[in-house]
Amino acid sequence: MSGTSVFLLLLLLSLPCSLKGQQNGIVGQRDLWCVAKNNADDQSLQSAIDWACGPGGANCSPIQQGGPCYDPNDIQTTASWAFNDYYLKNGLTDDACFFSNTAAPTSLNPSHGNCKFPSSSSVKNGTISGSTTTISTGMGPDSADLSGCSQIAGTWFWPIVTSNLFVTLAMIIGV
Repeated sequence: MSGTSVFLLLLLLSLPCSLKGQQNGIVGQRDLWCVAKNNADDQSLQSAIDWACGPGGANCSPIQQGGPCYDPNDIQTTASWAFNDYYLKNGLTDDACFFSNTAAPTSLNPSHGNCKFPSSSSVKNGTISGSTTTISTGMGPDSADLSGCSQIAGTWFWPIVTSNLFVTLAMIIGV
């Protein structure tokens, strides 16, 4: 079997994985959450929480006493909840997840214990669907990428194909 035949076979075998998650030519998006940055200082986080839960209009009842995400000793989680709720309600833009550079979007599910953070995929027509009190262990379908294709396949597929095409072309030309 020639090198070109092997390449074409590998290309054909890779296509189902690279096309998975596409609909009408658009690649499906990953779930995103807006969380507090690890290097943000507590005072800046508290100021951002105060704004998000006040003028920002975030639903902060889950991080208040008695709520499923209440933890007075964990300002990172408290801020992350407020930031994420604001982010989901305000268009999922980078600006909606900035909070004076104390927050950033992530594809890692911050849910833990009884505290389940809604993700970007839970936003439908500007409203957040789903419960915020479902128990989550951070494992399983709520937090895993179960698409059947590894992220590496999607990330590296086209650069590898392009590189192989150049190598094959160079071999054909005789460079």
